[in-house]
Amino acid sequence: MKRLLQIEFIKLWNNRTSKILIISYFVLLTSIALVAAIKFDIGPIQFHLAEQGIFNFPYIWHFNTFMTAIFKLFLAIVIVSMMSNEYSNKTIKQNLIDGLSKKEFVLSKFLTVISFALISTVFVFVVSMVLGLAYSDYDELSIIFSDLEFLLAFFVKLTGFFSFCLFLGVLVKRSAFALGFLILWQVFEGFVRGMIRWKLFDSETTDAVMGFFPLNSMFNLIKEPFSRLNAVQSVANQIGEKVSLNYQVHFYEILIVLAWTSIFVYLSYVLLKKRDL
Repeated sequence: MKRLLQIEFIKLWNNRTSKILIISYFVLLTSIALVAAIKFDIGPIQFHLAEQGIFNFPYIWHFNTFMTAIFKLFLAIVIVSMMSNEYSNKTIKQNLIDGLSKKEFVLSKFLTVISFALISTVFVFVVSMVLGLAYSDYDELSIIFSDLEFLLAFFVKLTGFFSFCLFLGVLVKRSAFALGFLILWQVFEGFVRGMIRWKLFDSETTDAVMGFFPLNSMFNLIKEPFSRLNAVQSVANQIGEKVSLNYQVHFYEILIVLAWTSIFVYLSYVLLKKRDL
C-alpha cells in the first residue's frame, strides 16, 4: 500500500496544476482563521464575529467541518484530473505493462482519496483546536472533546465525495466532462426532490427518500450550523419562531455514505476491468 501511495503522490506532485490546487485547498482551510479577525464598528455598534460564539467548544467542530467542506471541490478537480491524465498520458497502460494489476491501480487511487480525506480532517482538527483554545468561552476537557463525531462525519463525507469523483473520472475520462457530470447529477437530484415533493410525499418523507441519494446523503452528514448560534435563536424567539432542528450525526447516515463509497470504488474497478486500454 505504501508503494502504491508513493506512486500516486509522485504523479500528483509532478503535475503543476494538481500541486497548485492542493496547496490552494489547504491555504483556504487555514483561511477560516481569518474569520476571527472580522470586526465592524459602525458608530455605537461594534460587531466582532469571533465573539458571536462560532469558535466556542464544542460548536466549533460543527461550524468548521460544515464550512471547510465547501472547499472540497478543489480536491475534486485534482481527483478527476488525476484520472484524466492517466488516460491522456497513457500512464495507466504503462503502469499495467509494468506489472500493476487493475485492482491495484484502483486501490492506489482509492488510497489517495482516503489520504486526502484524512489529511483534511487532521488539518481541520488542528485549526479548530487552535481557534477554540484562543477564543472559546469554555476550556473544560469534557466540553472541548465533545461533539467530535462531526470530524468523523467530515472524513466520511470527503471520502464519499472523492470516491464519486474518482468514479466519474474513470467513467468519463476527461476532467471537464466529469466535473460537468457532477454538476448535472446535483441538478438531477434537485429535480427528483422537486418531483417527489410535488407528486408524492410531504416535506419530511421527501427528505427521508432523498437521504438515500449519493450527494444528498453526503450533505446530510453535517447539517447547517448557523441556526444553532445564540444570536439566531434569540432573534427567532423575538419574532415568535422556534428553531428546533436535529443537528446530530446519525450512524445510519454514515452507513449510507459508506455504502455509496463502496459502490463507487467497485464500479470504478468494474469499468476499468472491462475497458480495453
